[in-house]
Amino acid sequence: MTGWHGWRQTIPRPESGPSVAPGADVAAAVGHARLLAGQGRHAQALAWMERAARLAPDDRAVLYALAAVRLGAGDGTGAAEAVETVMAAGQGFRAGLRLLVLACCAAGAWARAAVALERFFTRYGFDPALSVPADLTCQHMGRSGWCALDGGRGVLHWGGLPQGCVPVVWLDGSRFGPRRMAGSSMSLPPRWRQAREIGILHDGMPLLGGSPDPVALCQVAGVALPDGQGIAGWAIMPARPEGRPALYLMDAHGRRRLKLTRRIVPMAAASAGPSTSVWAFRVGWADIAPQGRVRIVTGQGRDLTGSPLPVRLPRARRVFPAMRARGNGLLHPPGRAARCRVVVAVHADRERTLACLDSVLATLARRVEGPVVEIMVVDDASPDPVMAAVLDDLTTHGRIVLRRHETNRGYPAAVNTALSDAAGMDVVLLNSDTLVADGWLDEMLRAAYARADAGTVSPLSNDATILTWPDPERPSPLAGGMDDVRHFMAAALTANGGQGPEIPTGHGFCMLIRHDCLRHTGLFRPELYGRGYGEENDFCMRARLAGWRHYAAPGVFVGHAGGASFGLSRPALQQRNHWVLNRLFPGYDRLVQDHIAADPLAAARQRLSLLVWHRAVLRAGLRGTVLLVSHGRAGGVAQVVADRARMWLTEGVLPVVVEPFPDGFVIRDGRHEGSCPPLHFVWPAQGAALVALLRALGLEHVEIHHHMGHGDRARELCQRLAVPYDRYVHDYAGICPRVTLVGREGRYCGEPDITECRRCVRALGTRVEETDADRLRRKTGHDLSRARRVVVPCADVARRLARYFPDIRFGTEPLEDDRPDQTLRQFAQPLHDHSLTLMPDTGLCRVVVVGAIGPDKGYAVLLAAARDARMRDLPLEFVVVGHTSDDAPLLETGRVFITGPYEPGQAVALIRSCGGQVGLVPSICPETWCFTLTLLWRAGLRSVAFDLGAVAARIRATGRGICVPHGLPVHQLNTFLLSYASARS
Repeated sequence: MTGWHGWRQTIPRPESGPSVAPGADVAAAVGHARLLAGQGRHAQALAWMERAARLAPDDRAVLYALAAVRLGAGDGTGAAEAVETVMAAGQGFRAGLRLLVLACCAAGAWARAAVALERFFTRYGFDPALSVPADLTCQHMGRSGWCALDGGRGVLHWGGLPQGCVPVVWLDGSRFGPRRMAGSSMSLPPRWRQAREIGILHDGMPLLGGSPDPVALCQVAGVALPDGQGIAGWAIMPARPEGRPALYLMDAHGRRRLKLTRRIVPMAAASAGPSTSVWAFRVGWADIAPQGRVRIVTGQGRDLTGSPLPVRLPRARRVFPAMRARGNGLLHPPGRAARCRVVVAVHADRERTLACLDSVLATLARRVEGPVVEIMVVDDASPDPVMAAVLDDLTTHGRIVLRRHETNRGYPAAVNTALSDAAGMDVVLLNSDTLVADGWLDEMLRAAYARADAGTVSPLSNDATILTWPDPERPSPLAGGMDDVRHFMAAALTANGGQGPEIPTGHGFCMLIRHDCLRHTGLFRPELYGRGYGEENDFCMRARLAGWRHYAAPGVFVGHAGGASFGLSRPALQQRNHWVLNRLFPGYDRLVQDHIAADPLAAARQRLSLLVWHRAVLRAGLRGTVLLVSHGRAGGVAQVVADRARMWLTEGVLPVVVEPFPDGFVIRDGRHEGSCPPLHFVWPAQGAALVALLRALGLEHVEIHHHMGHGDRARELCQRLAVPYDRYVHDYAGICPRVTLVGREGRYCGEPDITECRRCVRALGTRVEETDADRLRRKTGHDLSRARRVVVPCADVARRLARYFPDIRFGTEPLEDDRPDQTLRQFAQPLHDHSLTLMPDTGLCRVVVVGAIGPDKGYAVLLAAARDARMRDLPLEFVVVGHTSDDAPLLETGRVFITGPYEPGQAVALIRSCGGQVGLVPSICPETWCFTLTLLWRAGLRSVAFDLGAVAARIRATGRGICVPHGLPVHQLNTFLLSYASARS
């Protein structure tokens, strides 16, 4: 018989040989989805592409492909959601915006379609595929018509106007075009490309798309980057990605056209779209003039990002491990400069820029002593007239000093404009996407004059590489905005005021340069670093070689949006200038890595974090703290800990979660949106500090949910805290070194004598810190006997543990309310979306398995059942909602589809979308609860499970399924599943 195409291949008779199934990785899922879509089997294609997206949730190319497949399957709303997520990471791209238009039209979201069309026609111009969608959108939105300009040919197209009507075109205030003509297009004069403003109207009203952007329509985007062999890069015309741009190399030998080849460049995805090919080039150093600079320019003479590039760099000077100069010649810090200049270079992003200036002006207005401070803003040819007007107003009122560039010259040149007449001044370079709070400048000045050799000082921030707090490897946004900055600044000053460890380089987001270091080192070097990135590191390395040192000011916290200054150009500029920096200063990367390994700021970060914890608890008004000890892994234990944390918070108690770390503990804020940063404590070296913190937070009680990963440290911590604890049992890690009571036979071991347990551990190894089952049970018994309460999820667990610990009284607290008084239909979650269908009906009995299916969860059972179904050609198929320990063998059977991992909130809807007739819990170990059983019930599926553990007990208590004998042969299991599903349908 023939099964469903796409979910499984055509299943041959056994004598026909094995079927060919798609592979288990992301690429295989994407390829198979595209194959199915090309065959017009859109519903099947959608399931495979949804799987790919779950396997690679952060892959923009996969998500974009998913959007296209959703649209092909008729899900316009889902397609729009996916493509908007893709474009949220950048400024959008032509194909993505076109897909968004089509998706919105398919969903009947005409207002959203109108917005997307406006964006498309303005930036990308005419596309014949959007003519009909534009007509429909205008009809639904009551618009008089639409227009779009073909940037390549200079032809204006329109639609929706009465027959023979011609739109009115205004080019920089001058009217163009006839009043009536046949057709719906006309050529514009060449001067439209230079127009500053274009307006297209009908009956005095702008058409949809009636403000085309000439700059965007003619733009050539791309980068030019140096490497050891020469200069390589790419370019694309975003409005006409299929068109070949004209690129030229300009050096001392003259100007010559570059040869371009079409290929996919990952870095180009933000401009071109995921998996979209661009025009690439490469020029060897031997083909470039050996002196001067080299430029890569468009036909209009505009430099690509990264251009111009220096051909010959200044002489390289090693900075690590070579010694720096002996010193700057000063035995004592000099007298403080009488003046300080705060420099803010601005270009775009008006909201963040003005917020930055507001914070600086407010903090300086409240200063009562110190040097005279002026704020100098360098407007690097901002294209925003509103921001320019605000800066003019601030200048008129004497609040800032303003200098303005006629053309955009880049950040290093903008800084030099401010440094050029700053002799004798201390200078603070401040990014326009930063926020400062009271005390920031005075503490930075204090740090700058604390040592004779202090050249630069940089503060802590939420996003500043080695200066990031709380974790340098994980920059984070400022969720609370200016309130967070004030709070963290005050805490930093209290915790770390007066501190100042050395760092390898300052950070340009906020860097104070002392006046004598500036005089000694000189200006920035825009001729080497172009538009920006790395220029402050270059300055710091030159200063280092002259004997200056660079220091952190951990008593200062400055908020930083991070990476906003250069938009999509950021990765290319970083790569270009990092290459230049390392060739000028060999050892620079090693210098920074050496600092990261030593981490001299760790203590300062910890002090700040501890104070933030104290103050956060005081602000929250909570009464006391409970400590929840967990293993730090995903799964059922994590879900229980999160539920317990929510419960305690409703009681007005702060939940604090402690998880294992290789050398100690990590303490986490147990509130869902808690603001306290994670804290790392080395045990036992920092044990006293941890105990002091927990006592200061008012610790009253401990819940031990799992010892795994902690070894004896959790026990030792509880002893030092000397507070009562409750022990929650979630598995059998306290009696079985293998945790699950699954033995050498790959099934429930039956809990044999200790001799057999030791043989099992010798054969399979241990999953806990203890290797001997007898010692493990003695330790567990000791822990249980000292607990105030021992809590288990169900009576089956209590009975099982009582065989080992007869003197312990076990309390039973179900993890969920099964409501045995309700029928399955009553218990099931209401269905809100009747249209959600992941897979079409194939006529086969579909069995749904939920969760992460590994060996103990019944992987071997599932694989054997699928192979048996194929071999006997049973009308039976399986869907795993989740993932498995090895997807490939299951997919190869042609009888299993695997959705990929899911978010908790998606589970019930995803299970329902599978269209299953029955659920299966194939666990071969005695579960202590089983959240996936609840999910199956919530999705309305009766479930089959082995007569073992809590799952069997819950099924019997509720009647929402049936149990089969543990160890039932798989061919009998399959036959039973078919019979049971048929009987219940």
